[in-house]
Amino acid sequence: MQPEIVFQARGLTKVYQTGDVEVRALDGVDLQLYKGEFVVLLGPSGSGKSTLLNILGGLDWATSGTCRFKDHDLTVDDERALTLYRRDHVGFVFQFYNLIPSLTARENVSLCTEIARDPMPPEEALRLVGLGERMNHFPAQLSGGEQQRVAIARAIAKRPEVLLCDEPTGALDSKTGVWVLEALASVNAELGTTTVVITHNAAIREIAHRVIYIADGRIAHIVENERRLAPSEISW
Repeated sequence: MQPEIVFQARGLTKVYQTGDVEVRALDGVDLQLYKGEFVVLLGPSGSGKSTLLNILGGLDWATSGTCRFKDHDLTVDDERALTLYRRDHVGFVFQFYNLIPSLTARENVSLCTEIARDPMPPEEALRLVGLGERMNHFPAQLSGGEQQRVAIARAIAKRPEVLLCDEPTGALDSKTGVWVLEALASVNAELGTTTVVITHNAAIREIAHRVIYIADGRIAHIVENERRLAPSEISW
């Protein structure tokens, strides 16, 4: 049975104009992402990975082309519509954790659940990422990997259909990065959340269903993994 298409991009182009200089961050991207899959976007700096992720997440507009989330065309939305889209459907995880230092892990996650339509309890989200015993700790009392897992719990607590991650292990050592990847893999498996991860680390491709290679604003090629590795099995 054909899997449900979550995102469909056709001719997606993003052009930045700085004075007389025109930079084509995306140059006619055609792409489909499916429900429940774990996808890694791999490519060098400046290849267009973050621009693509920002458009998928409703953080930026395309210059031309279309980008559809299910039956909804994101490229025609105004700022208010994109805000509602981000609130109701998308969770974000970035390289830097953006936690509030004066709030505990539970309270940081609660900030998200207070505005969500159908949130899970913060305690459940923290247990899902392996922090059930640390929920009353403040960020300063947590390691970098634990803080990133709090950020993941915050992103998934509103039960998003899509989880978009921009270099989630970029500021972490390999051992700590494995813990974060295990949390992301667990969310993908247990909640069926379509998960897209940007990375420069080629080793992370081994845990994905599909790896999408991006170069010069275009899809260079796509590889399907016949056998996925667990995060603990990858060689950094």
